[in-house]
Amino acid sequence: MSATTGLLLGLFASLGWGVTDLAGALAGRRIGSLWTTAIADVASLAILAALFVASGSRLPDDPVDTLVSLGVGCLAGIAYLAFYTALKLGPLSVVSPVMSVYGGLTVVLSVLLLGEQLSTVQAIGALVATAGVAFVGVQFERDWRRTRLVGPGVVFGLIALVTFALVTVGLAGPIRAAGWLPPLLLSRTANTVLIFVLLGVRALHTAWPPARAPQRADSDARAPELADPPELAGPPVRARNSAAATRLAVGQATAAGLLDVVASAAWAIGLAIAPTWLVGLSSSFGPVVAVLGGVLMLGERPRSLQWAGLGLVAASVVLLALG
Repeated sequence: MSATTGLLLGLFASLGWGVTDLAGALAGRRIGSLWTTAIADVASLAILAALFVASGSRLPDDPVDTLVSLGVGCLAGIAYLAFYTALKLGPLSVVSPVMSVYGGLTVVLSVLLLGEQLSTVQAIGALVATAGVAFVGVQFERDWRRTRLVGPGVVFGLIALVTFALVTVGLAGPIRAAGWLPPLLLSRTANTVLIFVLLGVRALHTAWPPARAPQRADSDARAPELADPPELAGPPVRARNSAAATRLAVGQATAAGLLDVVASAAWAIGLAIAPTWLVGLSSSFGPVVAVLGGVLMLGERPRSLQWAGLGLVAASVVLLALG
């Protein structure tokens, strides 16, 4: 019964994360992956903190669980940043399926690190998943020496793939010991702090050394007088459009954070009651939603070889589930 419930919770999480992929991709292409991650983290952290207070929960009794949750949260910060960077660089219909293989990697890590069992069929499924990633993420030329990645988004997708699998395995222990909410709150707190530290570092790097305006000896001091007076100048249409697009992107990033916390809660509850490999695997089906969004809304068209890779990824998920 717990396995069935864990499977259903994982599937629900995959649906939420699939829509999150699309919202994060749209926001990241407007305001950047770092700001998208920060806004999504703040939104999700606010919901988790409210749930923590309302439920009367308390932090884990074991300090080790607290430290592990915080450490995994920092790793999750790297995972989310790599993920939204991958979605920003795209194409979405390639990057998101690559991410789906994190479920297969979670199966392997669960066996190696947690001692869970891996059947022969699941091992075959992991190999098929690896082949699928190669077909989805690599563009083969007639000359093999000219083979190249479809884009840098795939590289960041692979980084996110590995780190998300490690996050799943790393949080399984604290969640089973202290319940799903406290470790998830601690993890998201560390995640958010890390992202804002990175934002601060980037701001300092941008502001220092101070930029100096170039001065030209032959500049015309009367140049400002050539501009139209305010009453004759037209409305800043582009500025208004830009501001509206930025507000839309902020809303999309916020929606991504809210959807992510709902999906993460289902995923964490599943980890508390079901095998880690099962929850990690079933929660990796979300990219199907993102692929449809990328094709239907963004006009992306995967190549024939990449469609074959998607088929291999889907087949690997089925093999891992049946095994």
